[in-house]
Amino acid sequence: MSWVEDGWRHVWLPYAQMATAPLPLAVARTEGSRIYLEDGRVLIDGIASWWTACHGYNHPHIRAACARQLEIMPHVMFGGLANEPAYRLATRLAALLPDPLNRVFFTDSGSVAVEVALKIAVQARLNRGITGRTKILAFNGGYHGDTLGTMAICDPEEGMHRLFRGLLPEHPVVPLPVDAPRQAAFDLYLEEHASSLAAIIIEPLVQGAGGMVFHAPEVLRHLRRAADHYGLTLIFDEIFTGFGRTGSMFAFEQAGVVPDIITLSKALTGGTLPLAATIASDDLFAAFLSPSAATALMHGPTYMANAMGCACANASLDLFEREPRLAQAATIATQLEAGLAPCRAVPGVKDVRIMGAIGVVELEHIENPATLRMALAAQNVWVRPFRNIVYLTPALSISEAEIDQLCTAIFKVLVNNK
Repeated sequence: MSWVEDGWRHVWLPYAQMATAPLPLAVARTEGSRIYLEDGRVLIDGIASWWTACHGYNHPHIRAACARQLEIMPHVMFGGLANEPAYRLATRLAALLPDPLNRVFFTDSGSVAVEVALKIAVQARLNRGITGRTKILAFNGGYHGDTLGTMAICDPEEGMHRLFRGLLPEHPVVPLPVDAPRQAAFDLYLEEHASSLAAIIIEPLVQGAGGMVFHAPEVLRHLRRAADHYGLTLIFDEIFTGFGRTGSMFAFEQAGVVPDIITLSKALTGGTLPLAATIASDDLFAAFLSPSAATALMHGPTYMANAMGCACANASLDLFEREPRLAQAATIATQLEAGLAPCRAVPGVKDVRIMGAIGVVELEHIENPATLRMALAAQNVWVRPFRNIVYLTPALSISEAEIDQLCTAIFKVLVNNK
């Protein structure tokens, strides 16, 4: 395709070594869980465009909401002006989440939503005259974004952000308290260092980009108890796990605890437009209220609360109310367990694990993820391996036949590339 070849001389791809990256596949259109290529091939999308298209592509209800909003008002600045879709969405998100998560700050990407969460946690203390508590406690294997602030709370040994050590602020990163010895070590760390901490941040139940590593709900309960004991803000980064991905609407619901801040993005608009939200507790919000502008949260992305994005998000929430998405996630879990089970016998496979609508095949090693990706595309599926992980995070509305095709393709490629 001439537009790909012409543009290839000017684009810079994400997470890619441009000296060796293969030419990307040219997409003509999308529908449901299918990607239609310019060359006539059709791929089953196994990762829902980086976990965003939870209802599949081009859902008519979201498409209609987007079209209506485009006709009325695609965007208006949020500073001093209000748009109905954003205010309705804030109200709905607050109603969907438990008290005291009632204050919604809109941004335009997941990384920025996390940046805002960190600023809230630190500034709330400064506004209350508490100094010296500026560090964020994060965990090995964690991933929270690629902006400077979020890179500083990702796993420093993971490799992607290692080059920036020295530029980034230093925050403590410790092992997840997943068992009794690590809980004891975690508790001891807090006992010695809590006075320097403002917050704890975690991806609840699944560390996504860090390797699709699962942990039990008890970990979240332990963190909630620790945060309460030491007066720390507990941040749940649900940018990946939110909106049904782990089997519940939000992952934290499975632990029976409530964070002080939650960050959302990815599936928020059903995979249509960029939008993110940082939802904070009433108590944290109150720390910013005073007669002085100096205590205000000085943050404001230009396209925050974009009216079209918020209209799409409202339509996506409609679908969660009207269509059986959580039941579909449970069905997907059952199918993935059966469909990926044969991979356990393939040489080089370390583990196969399932949680909700997440299926993971962990390998000893992947020599070249891009080569494996193209081998999967040759089987008419779109799956994007990374590090030593081949994973599925399909649309919750995907068909059983499409799940079967995805699982069969992964097994076949792994056998042929062992």
